[in-house]
Parts: sequence; structure tokens; C-alpha cells
Amino acid sequence: MSAIETTEEADALTIGRRIRQLRTGRGMTLEELAAAVGRAPSQLSMIETGKREPKLTLLQGLAKALDTSIDALLAQEPLDKRSTIEIALERAMKGQTFRALGIAPFRIAKSLPSEALEAMLALHGEIERLRDERAATPEEARRANVELRHLMRRQDNYFADLEAKAAEILAAVEHSGGPLTQRTASEIAAYLGFTLHYASDLPQTTRSVADLVNGRLYLPQSVPNKGDARTAVLQALSSRILGHGEPRSYAEFLRQRVETNYLTGALLVPEEHVVPVLQEAKGRRAISIEDLRDAYSVSYETAAHRFTNLATRHLDIPVHFLKVHESGTITKAYENDDVNFPTDRLGAIEGQMCCRRWTSRAVFDIEDRFNPYFQYTDTGNGTYWCTARVEPSSEGLHSVSVGVRFDDTRWFVGRDTPNRGVSTHSVEACCRRAPADLEERWRQNSWPNVRTPRTLLATLPTGSFPGVDSTDVYEFLEAHAPAQG
Repeated sequence: MSAIETTEEADALTIGRRIRQLRTGRGMTLEELAAAVGRAPSQLSMIETGKREPKLTLLQGLAKALDTSIDALLAQEPLDKRSTIEIALERAMKGQTFRALGIAPFRIAKSLPSEALEAMLALHGEIERLRDERAATPEEARRANVELRHLMRRQDNYFADLEAKAAEILAAVEHSGGPLTQRTASEIAAYLGFTLHYASDLPQTTRSVADLVNGRLYLPQSVPNKGDARTAVLQALSSRILGHGEPRSYAEFLRQRVETNYLTGALLVPEEHVVPVLQEAKGRRAISIEDLRDAYSVSYETAAHRFTNLATRHLDIPVHFLKVHESGTITKAYENDDVNFPTDRLGAIEGQMCCRRWTSRAVFDIEDRFNPYFQYTDTGNGTYWCTARVEPSSEGLHSVSVGVRFDDTRWFVGRDTPNRGVSTHSVEACCRRAPADLEERWRQNSWPNVRTPRTLLATLPTGSFPGVDSTDVYEFLEAHAPAQG
């Protein structure tokens, strides 16, 4: 909810409460006041409860009927302390904290003591404070991630300038289509003025290091788990292709990372070649992320990412993407199909727990890791279909999933799956709260020793390139620089 919406709602609540207090203070019933202003009692009740904001003409009629002024009705403060407390609690009940706890809004009866209302407000305030405190350390990163995700959604995750740059590079090395070979990746490096060098002592905080003076690109000797030698080269070269400078903020750093990964995907799976393939598959109602992966010899994650770049722009299919760690934590996310991802108070998705009922979590319980897993999931925001796979990484297992609305399922392989799930993740009881019998038995008889994530207490990584030890990089380059003749 935006600040503007919150302010308007607060004003409506305050105005409605003042109208009701003035009415009851003058001994008028709801029906009598409604008749005096020519409105139905139900309409006036909506105004008194703050669910509807009265127009100026109605305010004039109410002021006259209540023998007061419009200024008195529009005063910002309620008439008494009790009203102030009730309005604050009503606003809290409509907020994210109450919804996350699964507490439905209730009518505040006159018989409910003010002390009880104040206690509820105090508890609500403490929960809000704790959530703010937990969000404070990585706040900049989360805000930057949210802004970047909004940009990607506005553009349907399609960036024409990056597609054009990829096409330009591929034309320069005369790539004729199909999977990009390692030889072609090496030719792209040569075209950009770099030679490739593999080092066993590459700084641990880096994926690659470029020596811009001598035109040398250093890469790790061993390809990481599920890695691709082409991807490592292209990611390293993409920043040079795009002319990235030293990032001036964490937001710029994240934007550069997204652009680098996007361009790498566009080089591996060229738009000009793959769009006709996808359009033909849609015509056959046989779109498959696995087929895209196999056709271009890329990872499932790269194929899934690339599909989200092109699906809406070229196939008119809104989509969502999720990468979820085996612990249940969301590590990457994108959507433009109105799927209801869990978010924190800043709007960040990454770091939130994925619902156990979603395809991205259910796939971890499937023994068959050779074939993709398909599932329909009923949510409070409609029914979605997803396809998912589990892939290994240096940090454990991750699931990668792509999903669409129910109406768009007809274009995909796997639409006939019998697998169904139901998710009400906005309510804690959906999957985050243990079954009642287990909780009753073990809540007071267990004490887990929590493995603290290494980033929990860390501040945002600092430096020109966050998380990179510059001294290690400079010492590495000095040790590997060619001898000056």
C-alpha cells in the first residue's frame, strides 16, 4: 500500500469517526441522519466506518444536519482518546503485519476496554519494530533489488538494447545460429582484444579478473559445479562489451550484474534464431524449457531465464520465474503475471520463504530428477501452472521453475499433469505453522541450535565491487602480468 493510499484511508477513518461521534452526541440514529442528507443508511455506514470517502457536497449536507462546520468534520484529530486508539487499531488491522499473522479484521465493540486496545497496539508496534530492525542491515540491497525487479517487470524482462548488442557481437564473429561453441566464445574474446588464461590462484571472491592493460582475461582452472566454460568467458566479457565503469552504488552494481547475465544469455541463445523456434513450438502447443535447454546446450536455469526475456514480448505470454534453495529460501525471482510472491515490508522477494505447496518446493520431494516436474497450484490470486527442475550448486540444491497463469497453460508440454497444490501462503497456517498435534507435543520440548546464515549479521559488502577483496585482485594481477620487455 502506498503512502498516498494510507493517508487517504486514515483521513476517511478520521472523518467517518467524527461524523459518527457527532451523530451519537446529538442523539440521532444512522437512519435519521441518512434521511436528512438524502442517502441510504448503508451508504452512510460505509462512510462512518472509513470504507468510503465522502464527497464535498455530502460533507456540506452532513455538516448542516449535524449543526457544525465542514472544517470541524475535516479536522485531522479525532474527538477523544478512545477514537484515536480505535482508528490506529483499525489501520493496523488492514496492514501487512495482521495479514501475515492470519488475523482477520474485527469490529471493535464499545464493550472492549481501551486498555485491551492499547495492549494490541503495543504488540503490533513491537512486531513492526522487530521487522524493521531485521530489515535494517541489508536494507539498501533489498531496496535496490526491488527497484530493479520493478524495472524488469515494466519491460517484461526484455531489453532491446542488450539484444541488439548481442546481435552485433554475433554478427562480428559470423555466428550462423545454433549452440554457441567454445571456439566461438574464444573468437568473441579475440574480437574484443582479449586472450584467455586459466589460473589456479584466482582470488576466491571473484569469478574472473580482466587485465585491461595487457588484454588478458583470467578464469578459474576448474569449471564450477553445473558450470559452463562458455558462460564464464561470456560473463567476463559482457561488462567490457557494455562499457561498464566502476559502480557508484549497490544499485548500479546490481544493475550491471543483471545486464551482464542478460547479455550472456542473449549470446548463448540468440533472439533472431530462437524466437521462430519458440513461435513454432507455441503453434504446436509444445513449448518446453527442456527443449530450449537441449537445443542450445545451456543449463536449465539459463534456458528458463532466457524464456522469461522473450515470452511476453514475442509470444504474448506473461510468466514468472523462481530459484529456490533446498532450505526453502527464494534466491531469485521475476514475475509479470500477477503471481503473489511473498515479500518483506520493503517489497523484496529474495530471502523470503517459498510456500511448501508451490512447485518450487514440492519438486524437492520428487525422486525422479531426470524428467521435469509439473504442477498446478491454486492460490488466492488464481491458478498457476509451473514446470521445475532441481539443480546442484556449490551452495547445495536449488530448484528452478517457470510458471504461467492457468489460461496460458495450453501452450506448454506438461499441461496434462495430475499434480495439484493449494497455497494460502499469506496466512501463516498454510505451511509455516506446524500441525497442531506436533506443535502441542514439541513446542515446549525442543530447542534447535540454529545455523546462523553468514550474511545475517554482516553489513552490506563495501568497496567499489561489493564483496571483492581489491588487494587480492591487485596482487594477483601483479603476479600474473607479462614481463615488460
